Amino acid sequence: MKHVSARMRVGFAVLCFSIASGAMPPLSPGKAVAQMRPAHIGTIKVVRADPGGLLAVREREVRRLRVSGDRVELRGTCNSACTMYLGLDNICVHRRASFGFHGPSFYGKPLPKPEFDHWSQIMAQNYREPLRSWFLETARYTIDSPLRVSGAELIRLGYPEC
Repeated sequence: MKHVSARMRVGFAVLCFSIASGAMPPLSPGKAVAQMRPAHIGTIKVVRADPGGLLAVREREVRRLRVSGDRVELRGTCNSACTMYLGLDNICVHRRASFGFHGPSFYGKPLPKPEFDHWSQIMAQNYREPLRSWFLETARYTIDSPLRVSGAELIRLGYPEC
């Protein structure tokens, strides 16, 4: 058998004890293994200070994380493209985290309107309502100085708390 974590060994021992003692009816092997799996298998990315970056690069990373199911914990400063992590299902937000929203630009310089609209939509699709509408109506028009939103506010809007 390949490497089995201590957590899995303990879970298996508890499961065997429960079945042997009659506290739990026997399960088929497939069900037993499924019940022993941890809620999350994969890595955890903890964001503490992320200034943002290129939107196309972040969009690819968000797509990869969505497929992998890896967890992202937003615990610190998350600015610009970093906020696109909010579109993931397997995220949590720390209440003292700080998020900086602004519109798409090329290193602080305005984009031509078609590109600006395209990248604004890409960013917005990663936000839940009402954050999405606020971004499209207000925050995207700010480029030089991000608009701040606290983790506590995002939690109040329905994002899961770490």
